[in-house]
Amino acid sequence: MDISRIHSILANKEKCDVFYEDRPVWIQGVNDNIAKVGFIDNFEEKDVFIQDLYERNLYN
Repeated sequence: MDISRIHSILANKEKCDVFYEDRPVWIQGVNDNIAKVGFIDNFEEKDVFIQDLYERNLYN
C-alpha cells in the first residue's frame, strides 16, 4: 500500500478491509512511512511500515 491510498482511506467514511500479515487492522494514523494500526481480532496496537499493509482483492 502507498501513502496516498492510506490518506484516502483515512479521509473516507466507508469501511475498507486492510490487512497486515493476514490479520485485519484499522489504521489509526500515519507518520512518514510508518502507520499505527490496531488489530481487529484483539486489543494489540503496532507501528508497521505502510508498504506492509494491503487490501484483499475480492476478485481472486
